Amino acid sequence: MTAAGTGRFGAVLDRIEEETAALRERGGPADYIPLLAGADPRRFGMAVAEPDGTVCGVGDWRQPFSTQSLTKVFALALVLSLDGERIWRGVGREPSGNPFNSLVQLEYENGVPRNPFINAGALVVTDRLQTLTGDAAGRIRELLRAESGNPAIDFVPAIAASEAAHGDRNAALAHLMASYGNITNPVPDLLAAYFQQCSIEASCADLALAAGFLARHGIRTDGSVLLTRSQAKQVNAVMLTCGTYDAAGDFAYRVGLPGKSGVGGGIIAVVPGVCALCVWSPGLDRRGNSVAGVAALDRFTTLTGLSVF
Repeated sequence: MTAAGTGRFGAVLDRIEEETAALRERGGPADYIPLLAGADPRRFGMAVAEPDGTVCGVGDWRQPFSTQSLTKVFALALVLSLDGERIWRGVGREPSGNPFNSLVQLEYENGVPRNPFINAGALVVTDRLQTLTGDAAGRIRELLRAESGNPAIDFVPAIAASEAAHGDRNAALAHLMASYGNITNPVPDLLAAYFQQCSIEASCADLALAAGFLARHGIRTDGSVLLTRSQAKQVNAVMLTCGTYDAAGDFAYRVGLPGKSGVGGGIIAVVPGVCALCVWSPGLDRRGNSVAGVAALDRFTTLTGLSVF
């Protein structure tokens, strides 16, 4: 399928779609969330958004999918925007080296998660956003709608309910952190907000556009400031070192860009000053990252010569 939309990356996207086709037979969808388990791993979409809002894509780039952990980037950005450095008192900035839902690491580090992109860290961020706004999930949805220009982006209640029904590990993480005083909202309320946040559906086009403020050094689509240049650098840095679970080192080695993956099969990535990207393919590797998605971003940086290194 020929890349659609406008922009200078169309030919590159066409080549990537062709070169990664065989990889879509590898991996499988997230089977521990029943409503994600039936996703077709052969689906593939990729979009690139330039700082001026020019966007192009290939494959299923307009097809909404479950964002899951991709929303953690937008939650962190909102908390930094509203509350500055305070969030780093309750969550670190180091790679975990362990599965994204590890309880063991959290306990021996006294309830302070390693980074904001593992589940425990994301719960701390959502907890703070809930305290600051009273509606963490709603504020994330609002940001995604505004930055993408798509008012149809929304929650999927059935996915939130499915995650809640199988969310014992997240509940355990939240209760453990609450026992150390690192969660301030009632745990059931926090979990409801977190599952709702993760249930948002959006397309590659939506997410590439929505992540554009990280390519514009913190500037929103309307020209207002969401993050300072320093804060945008911080988010990009943590994405690079911690954004792909315990495969962050391999991702940095192969792709060389800040990136954040989700178990819905999506990955967002940023080339500061140049573009933001989103790729989606539901087949995951054993660490929860899209097999074809990582390969597509690897090919993008190789073919274009664009990376942070």
